[in-house]
Amino acid sequence: MAAVFVVLSCVASASAVTLEDYRHQVSRARASIQELLAASADQSPSQREQFVAATVALVRAELPAQETVLLGRQTVAVDNTWLHEALNNLEKVRADSAQRAELVAHIDERLRALGERLDEMQNGKPSASKDDNKTRLAEILRRSEYNKQAEEGSALTRLMNRFLRWLASLFPQTKPLQPGNAMALSRIAQVIVIGVSVAAIGFLIWRFAPQYLHNRRKKKPRREARIVLGERLEPDQTSADLLAQAESLARSGDLRAAIRKAYIALLCELGDRKVISLAQHKTNRDYLGAVRDRPSLFLSMRGLTNSFEIHWYGFVPATPDDWANFRAGYLNAVRSDR
Repeated sequence: MAAVFVVLSCVASASAVTLEDYRHQVSRARASIQELLAASADQSPSQREQFVAATVALVRAELPAQETVLLGRQTVAVDNTWLHEALNNLEKVRADSAQRAELVAHIDERLRALGERLDEMQNGKPSASKDDNKTRLAEILRRSEYNKQAEEGSALTRLMNRFLRWLASLFPQTKPLQPGNAMALSRIAQVIVIGVSVAAIGFLIWRFAPQYLHNRRKKKPRREARIVLGERLEPDQTSADLLAQAESLARSGDLRAAIRKAYIALLCELGDRKVISLAQHKTNRDYLGAVRDRPSLFLSMRGLTNSFEIHWYGFVPATPDDWANFRAGYLNAVRSDR
């Protein structure tokens, strides 16, 4: 809200008001503003808006934007634009917002300051000349307590400043510290902060260091050799290695051994995935029963188990088609478990 009264000397006119009349206008305008301050919070939002609108219209009528004050035979042109701009801002904010209450209080304060200065002028020396009165009125209207400048900075800065002032008001005011006391208090605060920091660091070390060191020292257990269906698997041997061996046996014409090796590769793959548990004493039927709760894998593995039993234990000669079907079933079983 920019400041406000521009005083210009001009010719007397019939529409000019006396200084006393102008003082009464200011009083009535302030009385209307104070009614806004004392408005009941029990009013509904619509009632508050109607009350504000009526009060704003009344204040605008009491103090027009441009007015002429008569001082004897001379006049002073008074600019009340600041008030009308403040009233416009007042209408733009919500009735229940803190910003509206702040605007109303600001307008009241400025009208109070203006009224006090006008009282000073009315109660001044009677021997003062007309020119002195005119100069005094202009000086009053330029005083800082009346002509307050708008807060500098952006809207965000002003909002932050208001928040900081509100936050500071929540804490009791304390007496200024003496230099000696301030230094002692500062040292005590430093000791407390350092002590808390050391305690926090010590707690973190106590809480997490043993686990960290244990994990650093802990070595991944070396996998031992496994025996699956009577065949020894080296610790680093994988299902891919076994399947490659099966492919090699098939190319050499030993399709029966290729089917057995591929079946063991399937068991090794499922064991690595923790689907089944490999053990030396378990049979192919034990492994098949272990996947019964996985319908898709169970169906695929049952066909492979039957083929393995027929060709390995039943000594039924395997043909290239039998190997091709077994290899396709192996890949399907591996995919069905993913």
